[in-house]
Amino acid sequence: MKTIFTYVTLLLVSASSFAEISSAEKNALIKLNKATKGTQWINKWDLKSPVTTWYGVEIQNDKVVSVKLVNNNLNGELPKEIGDLTSLQVLNLFRNNLTGVLPESIGNLKSLTKLNVAFNQISGSLPESLGNDTQLKSIEMHMNRLTGVLPLAVGNLSNLETLSLFNNEIEGQIPMSYYQLKSLKVLLLNSNKLTGKLDKEVSNLSSLETLSLFENKMDGQVPFDLEKLGKLKEMNISYNMFNGLVSKNLSKLDTLNMTMVNEQGVATTLKVNIDKNSAFAADE
Repeated sequence: MKTIFTYVTLLLVSASSFAEISSAEKNALIKLNKATKGTQWINKWDLKSPVTTWYGVEIQNDKVVSVKLVNNNLNGELPKEIGDLTSLQVLNLFRNNLTGVLPESIGNLKSLTKLNVAFNQISGSLPESLGNDTQLKSIEMHMNRLTGVLPLAVGNLSNLETLSLFNNEIEGQIPMSYYQLKSLKVLLLNSNKLTGKLDKEVSNLSSLETLSLFENKMDGQVPFDLEKLGKLKEMNISYNMFNGLVSKNLSKLDTLNMTMVNEQGVATTLKVNIDKNSAFAADE
């Protein structure tokens, strides 16, 4: 009996060792390797060895669920075949030398919960197809060369908790759809070229804990509705062109006390309503 049990155990171990992902997924990984000069990676893949041995690749039930190649000297553009990793939950390519645009096929990753390609040199606009990845909880693409406007469809990501796009060259206004992201905890859009107003609908972001719009070109009245964000712990909206009175509460919450750049390019501090702590009280 013991011999039979041992035999069955060895058979199962052997079967799992030879488990293989689909040809489409394997091809996608090989395309990624070749498109980003895999021979120059710090931790290289032996393409003749089983995929289970490839650095940074996690497989579950014969599906690639995670690719983590952080600080691994990837050079080049992400191939469109990345979208064939349809069971992928985590794609973390933080701090490499990726260039080019984020492929539209990224929208095929319907199981993706975490996308981190921060600290690269990715350019162009964020694709609208990102809005198809409805399981996304975290998008981190700060410190790149992104241009264009914020994609409207990102506002469909009801599970999104972190959106970090600071230090890029993104233009245009914050889409109204973003004010419906009820799960959003961290919104970092500072150091871009955003324009337009911060809408009073910002009060809908009931889970928001961190808001950074520092160093953009936004204007208009600072909405009093920011005070409705009961979970907000950190905020910096300075070095924009906002105007009008602010309350003591909002002024204290901003790390630079609401320092704005006026039409002459001079840094000025917004006036604080000295009679009331709350702008809501001032409105009564």
